[in-house]
Amino acid sequence: MARIFAEKELVVATHNAGKAREIADLLGPYISTFYTAGELGLPEPEETEDSFAGNARLKALAAAKASGKPALADDSGLSVTALGGEPGIYSARWAEKPDGVRDFGYAMERVREALGDAQDRSAAFICALALAWPDGHVEAFEGRVEGTLKFPPRGGKGFGYDPIFVPEGHSVTFAQMEPVEKHAMSHRASAFKKLVAGCFALKVA
Repeated sequence: MARIFAEKELVVATHNAGKAREIADLLGPYISTFYTAGELGLPEPEETEDSFAGNARLKALAAAKASGKPALADDSGLSVTALGGEPGIYSARWAEKPDGVRDFGYAMERVREALGDAQDRSAAFICALALAWPDGHVEAFEGRVEGTLKFPPRGGKGFGYDPIFVPEGHSVTFAQMEPVEKHAMSHRASAFKKLVAGCFALKVA
């Protein structure tokens, strides 16, 4: 049985403001106070694992031990079938331009160029979540959503690769959807449903 989260404070182990807002929206009913790794000045650990789950655990444990508070980390990315699963765990690194600036417009163009004339445009967003406590205990969950890549990018409501990803059964990208609609079906939402069921269920009044 998963450990039940009994604390009122949580560190979101990210320096990405968009991701932090999305996580706060999803866990708002269960947490009184959120901090981000950026706000606390916590360093970003090097992601040395070879899976989404491994990197999420690494980041959550680092933030929990550095802050002395429970921490939640996610590692998520875009897995493109025709590219053998890339960019995968390197989704953020694909956005790093030669000058070191992170630009997801650049990343989406890299994906488009890598696909070339490939007919298969199927892809999946994958999200692994890890909830860690300062004592080293970790609970991990994973979610995914299947879809198709469409170019050029469209929509301004999401972040990352959202402007090129159309989830199965829909005709618009994640970036064209209202946040509440995206949250209901996204890879992160799927992982969060498992997290809530496992670690927060007893807190639901």
